[in-house]
Amino acid sequence: MRFSERVTLLGASKVNQRVLTEVLTFAPRLIAADGGAGNAVKLGQMPQFVIGDLDSVDPETLSSFPAERQIRIPEQDSTDLEKCLNLIDAPMILGVGFLGRRVDHQLAAFNALLQHAPRAILLISKHDLCFHLPLKLDLNLEIGTRLSLFPMLPVTGRSSGLRWPIDGIQFAPDGRIGTSNIVSQERVSLNMDELGMLAIMPREALREVVRALGK
Repeated sequence: MRFSERVTLLGASKVNQRVLTEVLTFAPRLIAADGGAGNAVKLGQMPQFVIGDLDSVDPETLSSFPAERQIRIPEQDSTDLEKCLNLIDAPMILGVGFLGRRVDHQLAAFNALLQHAPRAILLISKHDLCFHLPLKLDLNLEIGTRLSLFPMLPVTGRSSGLRWPIDGIQFAPDGRIGTSNIVSQERVSLNMDELGMLAIMPREALREVVRALGK
């Protein structure tokens, strides 16, 4: 499925109405990932498609979608998020409803970000947003903004504009991590030597992150 514009992907975790409304201003095309169809109906939205193995959607909700909008992928070796990412080709995907109360689901979502790097995919919750860092990214952020870096693989890089520079640090998921860093200058530059680093920051940075990843 190829789209020329950004796509909002809706998952099954609890979704804040205000968050979804905000995200849709950046990516009005809405697609539901399996149980996300239930979230869509509750929030008064009608996704263009519902994608997944469709085992998490109650029959009544599913019946409200025309058959041609239901894309069933029966295999059980991937999550519904992965199924959607494997199928959708878009300049940017903004995912809501994937960072919920279940830690195992969040870890699976982070794994999906890694598997699909360096694509521009953002996962957004009520408080945070998370994405895989490209090799180079420049951001204009308010001083004091939290900017956490979490390595999913061994990775090194350089930075400017952070209170604690990352130059010379050997990051690894079983070693040194970079959570709770803070923006010290309005212009932040991150240059990674390899893929494998996730960035996590407040949802208030969404507009700037969308701008920067879209360049």
